Amino acid sequence: MGRKALSMVLAGLAGAAVLAAPSAASATASAAQSLHLRNGLTLRIPSSWKVYTVDKDWTRVVTGSCPTAGTNRFGFRDSECHSFWVLGPKAIEIGREYFDAYTPESPFYPGSDVGPCVYDKKLWLGRMRPAGKGLAPIGRGHQAYYRAWSATCVTPNTSKVKGRFTQREWYLPTSKILFVDQWNTPGLSAILKQATWS
Repeated sequence: MGRKALSMVLAGLAGAAVLAAPSAASATASAAQSLHLRNGLTLRIPSSWKVYTVDKDWTRVVTGSCPTAGTNRFGFRDSECHSFWVLGPKAIEIGREYFDAYTPESPFYPGSDVGPCVYDKKLWLGRMRPAGKGLAPIGRGHQAYYRAWSATCVTPNTSKVKGRFTQREWYLPTSKILFVDQWNTPGLSAILKQATWS
């Protein structure tokens, strides 16, 4: 698949978007549901969050308002959808600029052009700079490479900075799982820390 074709696929993964059925646990009094991922990893997430399998190795957990859900703009490069991503090997394979393989030394950005700002489709994504790194627990006995990237949103014509956001990433290279959060999702760090493995 050529880079341009792949970019188009990433921009509109919506064609394959399917709302995953909530687990039986979502009906419990704890108001939580189980999200079962690769290699026996399970997260307990609020029952109000909606899980979409967008494509193989591209799972999106919508945590709030998401005007693009169910539209042809529902993909990694859409705007204004409060969510985080759980990515597997196929996504990791193309997760760096110019569709190179992802490494924790660069932000997850599968593209070769300028993307839209996460929170405003009228702005462009600007520079992304390192803002934090270390190891973070994902359940008992598993450590992820944690990275935070400070990003700007700029005007298309003048590149004037109009706002900022932080992209947080947790990468488990052995399990081939990458979490990408551009919305500073409340409680996500604690949810990952309390994950279970089977």
